[in-house]
Amino acid sequence: MIMSHRHKSTKERRFKESKLEGSKMAAFDWRLFLAGLLVAIPPASCYGFRHCIETPWSHGTEFKCYRRTARNILAIVDDLPSSTTNLTISLTPVKSIPQGSFVNLTKLRSLQLDRNNISQIEPHAFQSLHRLQSLNLSCNNISELHPAVFEGLHNLTFLALTHNNLKTLPERILLPLVNLKRFLLRHNFLHNFSNIAESLSNLTNIKMVDLCFNILTNLSHLNYSLPHSLEVLYICRNNLSTLGCRQNFLAAVHVLDLSYNAQLDNHAFSGLNLAHIYYLRLRSTNVSIVPFVKTTNINVGSIDFTNTGIRSNTQVKELCVALRRRIKRIKSLNLCANGPLNLSNGTLDDCPQIVHLNISGNYVRDSNCLKFLDKHPQINVLVSEHNNMTKLQSCERPFFFNLKELSFRYNHILSVSNCAFCHAPNITTLKLNINRIADLGLKALKGLQQLQTLRLDNNLLTELFDTTFGDLVDLRVLNLRNNRISVIFNNTFANLKNLWKLDLGGNKITHITSAGLRGLERLSNFYLDGNKLQQIEHALHPVFCDTLTVLDLEKNSIRFLSHNTYSPFANLSKLQDLKMGSQLLHGLANVPQRFFHGLHSLTSLYFDNNQIIYISPDAFDDLSSLEFLTLTACCAGDVQLQPGTFKNLRNLTTLIIENTGMEQLSEHVVGNLTKLAVLQINHNGIKSINITTLESLPKLRYLDIRNVPLSCTCKNNLLQNWTVKNRRVQVVNLFSLPCQNDERHKFYNFDTRVCYVDIGHYLFFSTAVVIVLFTATPILYVKLYWKIKYGCYVFRSWFKEQWRRIREEQENCKYDAFISYNSSDEDWVMDYLLPNLEGNGSSFKLCLHHRDFELGRDIVDNIVTAVYSSRKTICVVSKNFLQSEWCSLEIQLASYRLFDEHRDVLLLVFLEPISERQMSSYHRMRKVMLKKTYLQWPGSDCANPDEAQNLFWTKLRRAMKTGSQLDAEEGDNNTNVGREAKDHLENYYLQP
Repeated sequence: MIMSHRHKSTKERRFKESKLEGSKMAAFDWRLFLAGLLVAIPPASCYGFRHCIETPWSHGTEFKCYRRTARNILAIVDDLPSSTTNLTISLTPVKSIPQGSFVNLTKLRSLQLDRNNISQIEPHAFQSLHRLQSLNLSCNNISELHPAVFEGLHNLTFLALTHNNLKTLPERILLPLVNLKRFLLRHNFLHNFSNIAESLSNLTNIKMVDLCFNILTNLSHLNYSLPHSLEVLYICRNNLSTLGCRQNFLAAVHVLDLSYNAQLDNHAFSGLNLAHIYYLRLRSTNVSIVPFVKTTNINVGSIDFTNTGIRSNTQVKELCVALRRRIKRIKSLNLCANGPLNLSNGTLDDCPQIVHLNISGNYVRDSNCLKFLDKHPQINVLVSEHNNMTKLQSCERPFFFNLKELSFRYNHILSVSNCAFCHAPNITTLKLNINRIADLGLKALKGLQQLQTLRLDNNLLTELFDTTFGDLVDLRVLNLRNNRISVIFNNTFANLKNLWKLDLGGNKITHITSAGLRGLERLSNFYLDGNKLQQIEHALHPVFCDTLTVLDLEKNSIRFLSHNTYSPFANLSKLQDLKMGSQLLHGLANVPQRFFHGLHSLTSLYFDNNQIIYISPDAFDDLSSLEFLTLTACCAGDVQLQPGTFKNLRNLTTLIIENTGMEQLSEHVVGNLTKLAVLQINHNGIKSINITTLESLPKLRYLDIRNVPLSCTCKNNLLQNWTVKNRRVQVVNLFSLPCQNDERHKFYNFDTRVCYVDIGHYLFFSTAVVIVLFTATPILYVKLYWKIKYGCYVFRSWFKEQWRRIREEQENCKYDAFISYNSSDEDWVMDYLLPNLEGNGSSFKLCLHHRDFELGRDIVDNIVTAVYSSRKTICVVSKNFLQSEWCSLEIQLASYRLFDEHRDVLLLVFLEPISERQMSSYHRMRKVMLKKTYLQWPGSDCANPDEAQNLFWTKLRRAMKTGSQLDAEEGDNNTNVGREAKDHLENYYLQP
């Protein structure tokens, strides 16, 4: 992203003000220069914002600033780029908007400042926002506005001031808003409509005004008139007792809401022209609806009769007569919330022809097979919700052939009898949800061959049978969510060959029989979340393997063993969206090998909120098309992602690994995600991040590391430099990230000076030393030549005396070698070592545990005396030797003499091969092996064992005869064996 000049200067100014940058920018920083040379960091591209978060993929145009602590609006928007077009600032303590607050955001089109504490807006606060189209100031504490507050907003089309404390609008305040179309003022304290009419009079493009929830008492407007463009006017829940407006004041209004003005009566409409009203709401007013229909010139088909005081069938009949006199056909008749009504036969006989009838909320107890609509066979939609119906009885006679939509939601229906809808065979949408249906007849849905949408969710169904949906051959959507179904039996959906969406979520399903899903040949969306499945049923595979695109299995009890080798999704090659999160009990503990095999088309995978203890490294290998993956809260204990886990996810663009206990982000885990744009790893235990890991993600644009305990130490100095100086990847809330060890300091500017070598000091001292040497050497040669030569002779004489003394000490040793071995290797020592070193013409004297240790003396003292009374210590190393505590003490004493006293006293003899892995725990032994050559005993299984063992004893005797000075040993190591025939064996048996 190319940052503007203003944005760059802002960043530089802020960094200069910080403590770190103040100390670094005074002069050229050799530390940063050297660090850049050492690690060869290419110029990267990362940035962050102090108070806002850029929406991913918005390319610097959309920002959201939620729950920030800043009280100054300037501080929040100061570092936003000039390319910003959509900005939301909500839930902050901001109280005022000063003049010129958004002077640098001239491209803004949408600005939301809702749910703050704004009480003051200065004049010309938005003057520079000439392109702004939407401004939301709702849910604040604004009590007054300056007349010039909206200056410059000539392109504004939407303005919301709801939930404030406004009592009046200043004169001409809306005059600059020449393109305003929607104006929301509900939930204020406005009381003077004339003042509002004046403000609206000049808005030639206004379409909708919402004045609900104010304290208006009338619509008096003096000499002002409403704009001809105004079509929708909401004045509900005020204190209107009269309208008080001229005859044609509302002539242009098409939708008028006067609901919940309890004192409004018929006299308020006297002489008022309502001919252009297309929709009128008079809920909870004092208007007598039948006289109103008779006396006004309104199109009676536009009146909403909801809650208009119709309390009996007689009043319904009177209304129908009045309507019939005005029109022959009514498109929509809403009689909601009037009752209690008992619509019996003949109640609606005198009404005009009804197309859409809504009788919700009237305490209707019985549908009575819709006999009250016998005179209206042409009805298309019937809504009877929020009533008291308890049963739908059988209706054998087909009559309502035009009825397409029937809704009985929000009733108390317990049972649905067979043939309950045979009287309306052409229904396409049937809503029976949110009832108490426990008894659904086997043929309750008989005859509904045209049905396309069936809602049975939120009921008490426990069983489904093969005849339940037998006639629904054209059904497209079936919703059975939140019932009590436990088993899906064979052929339950056998005839639903056109069904594309099946929702069985929120039930108690534990098992789906082998043919339970037979017939769902076109199923695309399948929801099984919130059930009790313990495994993914094989019934999923054969039926809709070529059509299923969405599968939801969240909140079940699915578990798999780590050694499972089959994939439950092997045949779902078209699946695009899979949800497997929040498995209950102990969660989805194991993700076995190739668990997602076959899902080549999957683009979104939700795997969050599981207690995973094992993820196979190749579990995700088949998800080559995956674009979105979330593993949030998906870890139990100390489980870490293994290298190569995501190696084939080359199309992944969003990866969410929040709250998983992850302690490190490895390049070997995410290095192959070449298209990854969004990475969220917040709420983890990561203390440091290697920047090579981030640089291996070339498309990364959004990095969320909030609530990650990054340490402010030298371990993260390069990460700090990367986050501060790069400007392409957004680091969320970068400037708010605290130091783990001291939350008073921030990660982006902790002091890293101690982490770099000061090359200037080193260059100065090295140059000074060279100059002194070149100057002093000729002088010393001329002046002190004979003194230096005399000193050399004195030192050589002293060295020879020291060497002679050491030789004498060696000759006075009691033993030639102390043998350190484990008791399990005693046979080899007695049968091989002892005869070859003390016998066979050899003159060595050995010290052995059982033979030469002093009786009654502490064993530790015996070991110390034996080591220091012997010229050499021979360690006979085997696997048992490594596990012995006494052997460990003996080799420690010998290695002390080797490393600290610089005595060549230790010889290692290996009786058996020991691998590098087994040796890794014994640090002192490894240190000795790196320092000295050791001998390997040639077993009987090698070629020419006699010759190899003779060579072994020759090398061991030679090593025992060497002196105790390390220089001598090093010289001896470079000697030639002498015989060309033995060179090959020596290279084979002696391990360097």
